[in-house]
Amino acid sequence: MKEQDLQRLEYGRVKEELERYAVSYLGKQQVSRLVPMTNGKLIRKTLDETAEAKALLQHGASVPVPSMEGMEHILGLLGTGYVFSEQEFAQIHQFLTSCSQLIRYMKAKQEAAPLVSSYASSMYELEKVRSAIDGSIRNGRIVDSASKELSRVRKKITVIEERRKNRLNALMSKHRGILQEHVLSTRGGRYVLPIKKEHRKQVKGIVLDESASGQTVYIEPEDIRTLQYDLSALQAEEAREEMKILSELTSLVEEHAQWIHINAETVGMYDFLFAKAKYAVSMDGGNVELNEQGVVQLVEARHPFMGRSMVPLNFALGRGYTSLIVTGPNTGGKTLALKTVGLLTVMVQSGLLVPVHEGSMFAVFHHVAVDIGDGQSIEHALSTFSAHIRNVIEILQNADNRTLVLIDEMASGTDPGEGVALSIAILEELHRRGASVIATTHYNEIKSFAAAASGFENARMEFDPQSLQPLYRLHIGEAGQSYAFQIALKLGIPERLIQRSREIAQVGAAPPGDADQAAPNAISAVEMTETKETPEAEEADLAVGQTVKKESSPVEVITSDADDPTVENGSSEESPTNDSYVFQLGDRVTIPYLNQSGIVCETEDSRGNIGVLIRKHKMKIHKKRLRLHIEGKELYPADYDLDIVLDSKENRKKRKLMKRKHVQGLSIEKPGEQE
Repeated sequence: MKEQDLQRLEYGRVKEELERYAVSYLGKQQVSRLVPMTNGKLIRKTLDETAEAKALLQHGASVPVPSMEGMEHILGLLGTGYVFSEQEFAQIHQFLTSCSQLIRYMKAKQEAAPLVSSYASSMYELEKVRSAIDGSIRNGRIVDSASKELSRVRKKITVIEERRKNRLNALMSKHRGILQEHVLSTRGGRYVLPIKKEHRKQVKGIVLDESASGQTVYIEPEDIRTLQYDLSALQAEEAREEMKILSELTSLVEEHAQWIHINAETVGMYDFLFAKAKYAVSMDGGNVELNEQGVVQLVEARHPFMGRSMVPLNFALGRGYTSLIVTGPNTGGKTLALKTVGLLTVMVQSGLLVPVHEGSMFAVFHHVAVDIGDGQSIEHALSTFSAHIRNVIEILQNADNRTLVLIDEMASGTDPGEGVALSIAILEELHRRGASVIATTHYNEIKSFAAAASGFENARMEFDPQSLQPLYRLHIGEAGQSYAFQIALKLGIPERLIQRSREIAQVGAAPPGDADQAAPNAISAVEMTETKETPEAEEADLAVGQTVKKESSPVEVITSDADDPTVENGSSEESPTNDSYVFQLGDRVTIPYLNQSGIVCETEDSRGNIGVLIRKHKMKIHKKRLRLHIEGKELYPADYDLDIVLDSKENRKKRKLMKRKHVQGLSIEKPGEQE
């Protein structure tokens, strides 16, 4: 899986949260290397291990995972010829002691947690190394009993130090009257007497220093100097013996370096495993079922960063349909639902328990391709649409039947008509390749496509039309609305602007039940707007020799009696008035199975199919699937030019130009009918 796709799902933040629960440097390294797996058996084993570890924690067990303090430095020095110090041996001893405790603990948990406890079977107690260190070093110091020679030397040192102490006390008493202060001092590690300068010749010895004022000299007495030389020789002998002992212990540790490394790696694995378990406890994560058939079934799922503040998500994909088109108002939770499915999927494939209820199932995908957010960059001068297209190109490079594709806001950032057409073509291609697709959109054309196409299904984020508040619940099987006018009105847009917006929207296609609000004055306003251009502007737009085709529908659906599931034995469930009424150009009709309305733009053909303009897109629909809503003669004045509604702006401009003069190469083309 690509790093950029994981970043769009905030996978890195999951790893940051997980790392907080690791206590050792090796556990943290395991977290940093964590990536989603694609081997179903390995994922299953990893999830079950994490579930066992979570169960141990929830039963109040305190798992003795060693902290490995100082071990990173020590393991790095093994095999380099370095001789470890007393402090480092103390850390090695503590680590090996903790390993023994962990081994004994896991042996006691073999029945309750067989998978988790199995790792401890590869660990070594290394009793010989622990005993050797324990017999030589305590409290960070080599003990006298570490060797006979060390014991002998230290006894001599003790005798010399005692003699030196007694001799110093005697000299302090003898020269009490000439001492500057009755305090013993040292210079360069050697004991001296602070003698007044004028009496320095009364003491036999060597002047090692004098005060800043020059009134005091520090003399090492001759008797003490002899003892000091003897003591220095013994201390050097002690240091050589201590180094010998440390070297022997280092050699012993070196002999067992391989097993120490194995213990360290196993401890790191345990630290990582119990970090995952602690993270699962923190977000109430649970184990899930797996499959490799692309089936996803989420029960009461939550985004890991939302916790209890999120309305649980119930989601299904892969049974009956492999592509789900999610619709609904802005801030209604569409993108959150998309991210929740994507992030939980990669978390499961990383061996992490996720916040879902029992019965949840995840598919194992080899790729999770994500297009969430516009990715717009000033530095790289990319538009929103360009960023989307680049993401889609990358998605299409690898998409297959083991790919989960997540696309947010299809057809955004460009002309709606062309964007919708391109989006549907992309959805068809992804479906042809067998990819599992979840996409969000506001466009009715994509909703209609999903309702009619095999392998596709609509879903909507529930919305309370009374309070105009999103409910954040996903309802699969129905397309949703954007509620843009209602939300804008609630937020403070003047009502007259909302009413005007409804009139403009109804020119293309009014929703069922609202079509009676479409008045001739609304259409006249559109006509006025489109006829303001001057002939000069039209000629500039239409260069000599240019041929501009009329915009055609991105999806042209043709249905006949045989295609209509509502028609049986020549009868229809629609209004009986359709049998006798002949639809005319400009008639407002409703199409119940699409939950849409439109304007008749082509009269009935030999098969009974009628051209209907729905939101600026032409569809061929059998007359028995249409219901007359308002006759055209009631909507438009008798002399009204229907081309304003039924033809493209470019074609109307070219007709006006043709009426005035001949333009070489200029032509008007209309798409032919498909049978």
